Amino acid sequence: MAIKVGDEFPEVQLKYVPYDAAAPNACKGPQLLDTKKAFSGKKVVLIGVPGAFSPTCSVQHIPPYVAKADELKAKGVDLIVCVSGNDFFVMEAWGKQEKVTDKILMAGDANGELGRATGLSIDLSKAGLGAVRLTRFVAIIDNGKVAHLAVEPDPTEVTVTGADNTLSAL
Repeated sequence: MAIKVGDEFPEVQLKYVPYDAAAPNACKGPQLLDTKKAFSGKKVVLIGVPGAFSPTCSVQHIPPYVAKADELKAKGVDLIVCVSGNDFFVMEAWGKQEKVTDKILMAGDANGELGRATGLSIDLSKAGLGAVRLTRFVAIIDNGKVAHLAVEPDPTEVTVTGADNTLSAL
């Protein structure tokens, strides 16, 4: 069963490679993102996508969040996280391609832990993308609780999870 508004966001261990402005092309070691600790006392926009480098994610979904990151932060957002069923090195490379820099933390959920814990996983094995991927969603998490959740009816489209919709929900 999927999480819903009002629920405590589950504790999951994700990994990411932090952006380093002093060495933007360096490949550093992964860091742990514990959702319970990282989301406590903060307003977080969590963007879930089925796959890094996929056409919808790379063209329609993430670029508007990069462009509007300052607007999101002006509305009180402390942290913007994009998570996919890819590993943290793939997410780092995708973030570099999308020029995310330090605007969005690009985290990997390669083991599908977030998808299972939230009920927001999808089987994309017929498309050749694996049995446990995240569906396309956006959640606003306020001090560890789900304050807003939008899930795309069709994960190949961006209709309710775009940056403008998220700005309106804040």
